[in-house]
Amino acid sequence: MVVVYELSELHSNDGAGRFNLLQSIIFVSLRFFHRKFWEIKKVFDILTDSFKSAINKVRFSDDEKALKNALETLKKSLLKADVYHKVVKELLISVETDTKRVGIGQRQFLKAIKDNLTKILTANGNQGFVFASKPPTIALMMGLQGSGKTTTTVKLALYLKLRKKRVLVAACDLQRLAAIEQLKQLCSQNEVDLYWNESEKNPVKIAKEALKKAKEELYDVLIVDTAGRLAIDKELMDELLQIKDVLNPHEQFYVVDSMSGQDGLRSAAGFHEKIGISGVILSKYDGDGKGGIALGVASQVGVPLRFIGIGEKAHDLESFIPERVVSRLMGEGDLATLAEKTTAIIDEKEAKQITKKIQKGEFNFNDFLAQMESIKKFGNMKSLLGMIPGLSSMAGQLKDIDLDNSVEMRGIKAMISSMTPKERLSPSILNNARKRRIAQGAGLSQIEVNRFLKQFENASKLAKKFSGKGGMANLHSMLQGQKQRFPR
Repeated sequence: MVVVYELSELHSNDGAGRFNLLQSIIFVSLRFFHRKFWEIKKVFDILTDSFKSAINKVRFSDDEKALKNALETLKKSLLKADVYHKVVKELLISVETDTKRVGIGQRQFLKAIKDNLTKILTANGNQGFVFASKPPTIALMMGLQGSGKTTTTVKLALYLKLRKKRVLVAACDLQRLAAIEQLKQLCSQNEVDLYWNESEKNPVKIAKEALKKAKEELYDVLIVDTAGRLAIDKELMDELLQIKDVLNPHEQFYVVDSMSGQDGLRSAAGFHEKIGISGVILSKYDGDGKGGIALGVASQVGVPLRFIGIGEKAHDLESFIPERVVSRLMGEGDLATLAEKTTAIIDEKEAKQITKKIQKGEFNFNDFLAQMESIKKFGNMKSLLGMIPGLSSMAGQLKDIDLDNSVEMRGIKAMISSMTPKERLSPSILNNARKRRIAQGAGLSQIEVNRFLKQFENASKLAKKFSGKGGMANLHSMLQGQKQRFPR
């Protein structure tokens, strides 16, 4: 039996409007794009399946043979997912010992896995992003060339900006010719402040100037993007040490490409030994990498894994909190992270207004576009559904939607842009003559316009159900139905 929680019931009345609205806009997104969802599983989904497969083998109490088979299944799956062999050995020994101590059974086995996974994922140090008592909080970004360091710098800046912090990014990577230009474009696209000095060739001086600007202009956070190399060398280390001495940073993040596997963790350990790092950020965690690298960061490098990049978009960065990650790996969701994201992104007063419009059947095209913009800020849809108990088990089977560049979204935006302000506010006035004009303006056929309007009408009606009690259960049923209709 799958238990599906109502988000609004899990939080105080102060935040109920946000969660009611979130249920509705998740549904509307799925309603328009469900045909593109089902795909091959990746990364964390593979690990989740590994744990579920092992747990399902332990069906009866005191069955030592079943426990042995489950541990063997888990061992093969974890090694295949590129989890470090010593981490696998340590995990299996601890799980077996803990399970036998309290008596073999599925619940005991599950608890032993959760407890020991949490222990392996935990290292001494901070979790998420911790702010200094006196601003600005200074974060130094380090990594080898090609690790995704510059992109991750902007993702972290946007992550903090969404949490109402003033962030300044400093461009101190003078080795890679396109680095500053890349930062300019990314910061401009995401409205993040950037400091650079094209006339200065010394990155240490630029870092010093950026710190001065951050203090004078009362920024909350300064994030410094430093140079990378193809390999660790003395010149790189000397430059980083000089920047570190000038800035005295509160955080020193090392960015590792998830697809680099164990080599990436070895380079992180090398940086930690020579420079000192306070946390690791895994980039490109949405790719075809095996994913097990995440389980070895704490034990192999000796510092916490702080963030993971879960997609290509600037919003696709999540904090890595061991207890929450284990909950998601076990298919139990992560309501704490979902609550944090929802509070940061959705305004409670506005949420209640939109929810009232949905419940009255007054949801219009302007509201639709605004909510599509909101859902983009949550990161990818797979990750969002993975946080919801009862839906998290399906998240791995979903293909993410590109709300910027998908054919459907481009067509929808073209149609809405071809409408008059009155038509956007009152979909009911769209007669055949208006539809023909909209089709011509959008470069589409009238049949396509009619199809979109019908989808919008149906989605608006059904979104009423999702805006109140029973919404998550209805969403769960819909996903089950779509999975059967559109097999992978």
